[in-house]
Amino acid sequence: MSQAIEVKVPDIGDYKDIPVIEVLVAPGDTVEAEQSLLTLESDKATMDVPSPSAGTVKEVKVKVGDTVSEGTLIVLLEGGAATAPAAKKEAAPAAPAQKQEAAPKQAAASAPAPSASSAPAPAGSGSIEVKVPDIGDYKDIPVIEILVKEGDTVEAEQALLTLESDKATMDVPSPSAGKVKSIKVKVGDNVSEGTLIVELEGAGSAAPARAKAEPAPAAPAAAPAKAPAPAASQQGTSLLAEAPAIGAGEGSTYPSSHASPSVRKFARELGVIVSRVKGTGPKGRITQADVTAFVKGVMSAPAASGAPVAAAGGGTGVGLDLLPWPKIDFTKFGPIDPQPLSRIKKISGANLHRNWVMIPHVTNNDEADITELEALRVTLNKENEKSGIKVTMLAFVIKAVVAALKKFPTFNASLDGDTLVLKQYYHIGFAADTPNGLVVPVIRDADKKGLLQIAQEMADLSKLARDGKLKGEQMQGGCFSISSLGGIGGTHFTPIINAPEVAILGLSRGAMKPVWDGKQFVPRLTLPMSLSYDHRVIDGASAARFNAYLGGLLADFRRVIL
Repeated sequence: MSQAIEVKVPDIGDYKDIPVIEVLVAPGDTVEAEQSLLTLESDKATMDVPSPSAGTVKEVKVKVGDTVSEGTLIVLLEGGAATAPAAKKEAAPAAPAQKQEAAPKQAAASAPAPSASSAPAPAGSGSIEVKVPDIGDYKDIPVIEILVKEGDTVEAEQALLTLESDKATMDVPSPSAGKVKSIKVKVGDNVSEGTLIVELEGAGSAAPARAKAEPAPAAPAAAPAKAPAPAASQQGTSLLAEAPAIGAGEGSTYPSSHASPSVRKFARELGVIVSRVKGTGPKGRITQADVTAFVKGVMSAPAASGAPVAAAGGGTGVGLDLLPWPKIDFTKFGPIDPQPLSRIKKISGANLHRNWVMIPHVTNNDEADITELEALRVTLNKENEKSGIKVTMLAFVIKAVVAALKKFPTFNASLDGDTLVLKQYYHIGFAADTPNGLVVPVIRDADKKGLLQIAQEMADLSKLARDGKLKGEQMQGGCFSISSLGGIGGTHFTPIINAPEVAILGLSRGAMKPVWDGKQFVPRLTLPMSLSYDHRVIDGASAARFNAYLGGLLADFRRVIL
């Protein structure tokens, strides 16, 4: 009788009490090693918990909505020896090249899997002419690198040489496994569709497995011919890293996907959204080969037509036909100190990039006279010195922004396709600078809170942000954001809109300026305001009126109560 295996949540870093958003198996299901059992979602990431071995699910110990941490028991498995070889076999295509020779032996020793990849290899060892396949409208493309030499043994889909057009770098893969008999081109030669490049001898037994394992996910027929070389992978980032709108998880825009953590990590490194990849593994599970094939398909589209790549599910992304990001060995010029980006910067950087590219930003710059308001702020801080509450100028601006949003409701909105969602609540986000990067805590229901309450809540949220203890819900649901550089300096800048919001206000350092009052120049404290807005929703006149109205409120704060 087989012994039950307790499957627990493995090491997931500093995360604790992570909600279970999907249970992927049920009692009685047969699972393989590395098959995803359930999906967790923190405020920053979605992660799958894989099965440590093959077996049959005896009991599921958690349900959707439960929270788990490292060590939490989630599943009881039973048995496992019979199905283990299948999991190893599926991993073979993604394994390093030096391990491929063992694949036929494993296939012979294990029971045949139900997939087409287990079909026997054809006998015989005829000569195969490898020609440049369909590469779109490109002709006379220079060969910049030959990746094999005569006598080399190659596998199906292994790159043979690299071509470089004025728009993209592409590899030409081998159509099957075999031995390189002769190479018909050299570096510098120009080739077109149909040009003979390599002659192969004797297809090996690994060819059918590779050839049948990968075609399904590769969308265009010409995709293999235009697979990106490593140097071009950075170019693909803008095409692949198309994310759904903030507040929508992967599953809400694209179908749910099953992939092991290692495959998800591989996809993240390439900038691929896993849920857009079609899986060819057992029960539709996504393999590393599927991710690679997806990249080939996406990268081939702009190379073939020069047109932007439309994202799946209605075009939520945009393709940019850009040159590859330059790869430079900086050590040639002097000493360097490489430092990895923090997790916050990686996450916020991807969001900022998407927002800047996909939202038509326009920035309206104005100034507000805050002479009297600053005097009031100083007085309030003296009166509340013993209570420990310190009122900042940002607290006044939040109250004024709420009043302005009530007068101009299109600024308190979000685009949902062709629908403008006007919000009836006022949650104001403010950018907080931390040692690990920028975060945006949210003051909820700012319209229902007094100035001192807002000031205290801002101080508390800022401290949590600096300590890295902000919770996900404390950074969600914002209607309008404010980024203040007042404590640092500057005059004006262009803040990036925090999607799915439609506007953001940037504040710079206040400065004393001579202002003409009709009779003479008098010194007045002025606050620079930079309002970035989504031009699809807001026009220039509305933005100018919003900024002017906000400036009037700050100049005479009594108007806030009107």
